[in-house]
Amino acid sequence: MKTPTPEAQIILAIEAIQSSHKLSRRAAAKLYNVPESTLRARMNGVTPKADSRPVSQSLTEIEEDVVVQYILDLDSRGFPPLIGDVEAMVNSILASQGARCVGKQWPYRFIQRRTELKTRFSRAYDFQRALCEDPTVINAWFRLVSNMRAKYGILDCDFYNFDETGFMMGVICSSMVVTRSDRRGKSKAIQPGNRE
Repeated sequence: MKTPTPEAQIILAIEAIQSSHKLSRRAAAKLYNVPESTLRARMNGVTPKADSRPVSQSLTEIEEDVVVQYILDLDSRGFPPLIGDVEAMVNSILASQGARCVGKQWPYRFIQRRTELKTRFSRAYDFQRALCEDPTVINAWFRLVSNMRAKYGILDCDFYNFDETGFMMGVICSSMVVTRSDRRGKSKAIQPGNRE
């Protein structure tokens, strides 16, 4: 037989007091082996620690869920936010409510607390290259290559690979970003860049 948890014991003591008006708080606390002060607090409406939100959590659960969804949306579009961007988002929400701003470590603790988020380094990714990741464009290009090979009799041994990107001005460098936790490899931060 399972032994009841302390919280279950407190609930049983409260029910016993409410059903039998002759039973005092002190007697119920002794009978159910719970602290009298805790029993008194529960009967006065104090919530258990397990059910209350810590003071350190600045946002409500709904607000946190909205921030997480926004981060995941940005990540899926190729613009994962920086840690500072997450902090700015939350401070914007809190400022609209007239609350104090979060500390510098808050975004890190938030990401640790939310299992769907993770930090990782991003790499710069050209905007034009990202636009070309459309499967229909890629398939059309490979059909064109296949037709050219057939038309001119080009063999596999005649293929060479050359990738020249040149200097890209105004391009972001690798930085720590917030992405979804199930992402594999480095995140790509899409950045329109000027080629020279």
